[in-house]
Amino acid sequence: MAAAADPTGRSTSHLSRRRAFHFNAGFLTNARVRRILTLAGYDLRIGLPGPEDAVMVWGHSPYAPRGEKAADSTGAELIRIEDAFLRSLHPGRSGEPPLGLVIDRKGMYFDASRPCDLEDILAHHPLDDTALLDRAREGMARIAASRLTKYSATDLTLSPPAPGYVLVIDQTRGDASIRLGGADANSFAEMLTWAQQDHPGAQIVIKTHPETRDGHRAGHFDPATLPQGVVIEDRPLPPQTLFEGARAVYTVTSQLGFEAILAGLRPVTFGTPFYAGWDLTDDRRPVPARRARRLSRAQLVAAALILYPTWYDPYRDRLCDLETVLGTLEAETRAWREDRRGYVALGMRAWKRGHLKSSFEAAGGRMQFADGPVDAVSGTRPVMVWAGAETKRLRDACTESGTPLYRVEDGFLRSRGLGAELVPPLSLVLDDLGIYYDPSRESRLERLIADSAHARPEALRRADRLMGRLRKLGVTKYNLDGAADLPPPPEGRSVILVPGQVENDASILLGAGDVATNEELLRTARRLHPRGWIVFKPHPDVEAGLRPGAVPDETLAALADHVARGASAQACLAQADRVVTMTSGLGFEALIRGIPVTTLGAPFYAGWGLTNDLGPVPSRRQARVSLAGLVHAALIAYPRYHDPVTNRPCPVEVAIDRLADPTATPQPPRLRALAKLQGWFAGQSWIWRR
Repeated sequence: MAAAADPTGRSTSHLSRRRAFHFNAGFLTNARVRRILTLAGYDLRIGLPGPEDAVMVWGHSPYAPRGEKAADSTGAELIRIEDAFLRSLHPGRSGEPPLGLVIDRKGMYFDASRPCDLEDILAHHPLDDTALLDRAREGMARIAASRLTKYSATDLTLSPPAPGYVLVIDQTRGDASIRLGGADANSFAEMLTWAQQDHPGAQIVIKTHPETRDGHRAGHFDPATLPQGVVIEDRPLPPQTLFEGARAVYTVTSQLGFEAILAGLRPVTFGTPFYAGWDLTDDRRPVPARRARRLSRAQLVAAALILYPTWYDPYRDRLCDLETVLGTLEAETRAWREDRRGYVALGMRAWKRGHLKSSFEAAGGRMQFADGPVDAVSGTRPVMVWAGAETKRLRDACTESGTPLYRVEDGFLRSRGLGAELVPPLSLVLDDLGIYYDPSRESRLERLIADSAHARPEALRRADRLMGRLRKLGVTKYNLDGAADLPPPPEGRSVILVPGQVENDASILLGAGDVATNEELLRTARRLHPRGWIVFKPHPDVEAGLRPGAVPDETLAALADHVARGASAQACLAQADRVVTMTSGLGFEALIRGIPVTTLGAPFYAGWGLTNDLGPVPSRRQARVSLAGLVHAALIAYPRYHDPVTNRPCPVEVAIDRLADPTATPQPPRLRALAKLQGWFAGQSWIWRR
């Protein structure tokens, strides 16, 4: 492993780097590989190495002997490079760069003829640190939950074969891992024979390699010559889905054998892959005597996915840990699975179209914009509509044609600036059931929140970490600059924060109940807290004169002790002892900061046992959830995030970093000018409203 690689994820480019010579053009043409190796402390060069230098070769590729010969003749250290075990969406032969490398100074993990760094870790590292093994278990759970694999462009909508089959894993012909794993082409025929003999009468399902499916390299099984009861499965099914229905898994040296172990299976091996010989497999070939240790699944994962690889964070351009890579791959995989077929969109304002295309076309699908429901359902693509523009006619058209309909809205960590000022969002939600601010019907978010009552422990831990980061960085929905402090309240009086809202906002029209204006909100807050120090925070859109909801000054003077004009949400929350709100998202942000919340309407976060609810909360919200469960549903599972720096799908942690950095999300000048013009027209509304 590269000595200069920093497992915490900090860049090591400032350190002195070791010269590493290569004799393969791939090191020149693959910018991602070069960048990872540079961050890992290597200075890649062409030429003749000296005895203090290193020579790098790609695994045991056909070009590796050039570097092996140079290292042998000069005394330079030979280092082998390969893709890490969670690589990307698509195979490298499709042109996609890797998310990580293995940098091995002893051998290579698929060469069983000699020890390698991974085998050394598996054989000699204590692998007994509780924190390390907890990270390994959390990684396994996230991989299973998101159906991740080495090439994660898999389709969750595909139905697997009927359960009870035996899964036989094919590999590409000529792959070095077969020969160096003590096997050959005959091993695949032998494997199939043993699978039939071990499980007479069972259906045999042969899983092809993604490169075979994509036409890059041939496999070992010819569909035309397979015996009865044996079928080829070349659809992009997630391996975990296949494992769930398999009574047994047979492999030669495929990485899918490793993934079968992660899924709780004991694969039968007909070669000597790196995971064989540790009491986690049924090995039909002799394994090296040096592999004499019994390991748990968590220990195997800790070695293979945490200690061995060098992972890369493409958003921050630095080395990183497994958890960061999982977030990257989860975001990219979700975008590919949901967006690859494209969308037909309607109800989208012209200024939104550019960032909608950026957000939903990254996976390769295309977005078209339609003028009406008939045009929208005329093709095969799902329909996307801005939630507020949804009509019954559109719903009926989608239902009649069998076309999926998704409502799109801003997420809860939106931007540095207001949507009314045409600042594009970093987060959007797609909802196939309803929309989160409409309590009259179930939304996808509501279902996710209810399900969070049974959330996985690692998901709740991620949400806890997320809340800590939000509190530390002071990130809110809009992240507007404003007054940092509020005047202190009189001694002995609790600060009751009352967030104003846009009175014609859909969340008010659909979910506010009896209290539906800012004036009535203030009156109710004063009635509930007669001795409280009432701080009214006008909504930024209202304060900017862009939306209705202003309260007359004389009313404010009578009902509020302080009006926090120009104050940031973070400053207000920092002093609040309680929030009283109709449906404002500020109530959700208050919960994240441990502030009690009273709701007078039915916002998405009401009704779960976390708030004091005085409004018309739907009776279907019966689940009792934790705050971490609510946050996981609302900020991780429900929204999609788009990185404005790399223009790629990203995890929530990256979005938070961008929102905390004022230089990372600048508003395009043309939108700033358009927003100012829109604000001027809003300010002259008295002309046409007289």
